[in-house]
Amino acid sequence: MTTQTSNYRVLLAEDEESLSAMLKLNLELDGYSVVTASNGLQALAKMQNQAFDLAILDVMMPEMDGFTVCEKVRLEGNSTPILFLSARGSGKDKVEGLKLGGDDYMAKPFELEELLLRVQKLISRKDDQVRSLADLDEYQFGRNHVNFRTFIVTDKHGQSQEMSRKEMMLLKLLIHRKGMVVSREEILEKVWGYDIFPNSRTIDNFILSYRKHFEEDPKKPVYFHSVRGVGYRFQDM
Repeated sequence: MTTQTSNYRVLLAEDEESLSAMLKLNLELDGYSVVTASNGLQALAKMQNQAFDLAILDVMMPEMDGFTVCEKVRLEGNSTPILFLSARGSGKDKVEGLKLGGDDYMAKPFELEELLLRVQKLISRKDDQVRSLADLDEYQFGRNHVNFRTFIVTDKHGQSQEMSRKEMMLLKLLIHRKGMVVSREEILEKVWGYDIFPNSRTIDNFILSYRKHFEEDPKKPVYFHSVRGVGYRFQDM
């Protein structure tokens, strides 16, 4: 490879041991420093606690699938380029992965040389990402303004305050899915994770807080809607 790769760190999350070993060996031969994970929860933890130049995520992993890992780290503001690997090669799956913040998608089986070329290209343009959920730094709706980097929101009266990390993650998820209903189950999974679920009233309280800050009339919400028995929807009029 012509690119200097010795300083680049790659997370390889693949539960098939033989494939993981083969990819790790070839990436290291090309000069990358490779950290491996054998399931989705391991991959998530490593992306939350370490810095990588690229993450290669198998879609169908134990504990947590690659798509969920991707969306969760994007909600947390992590913009590491992500390459999905999947035995499912349909266009629908590829589109879903890209919508969730992925940068590339390869169906198994694949040519090793092509994967290495894609890795090189993703790393070389990592500073030019435009698709990922992590790039949603600010958002304006009505007289309200949200800064996802500083956690500061400015409400309808022009008053500013800092929100918690979880409040901002849920707000980003709802805004990113504008016009779509996001189920309570998905919110619990994407914002709180699989292991630590909040009290059932916590999400409701977050929505009530959003209405208090952002709605002209909290009792007649325009932006934050509850869909009985299903979940919540953000609608930007």
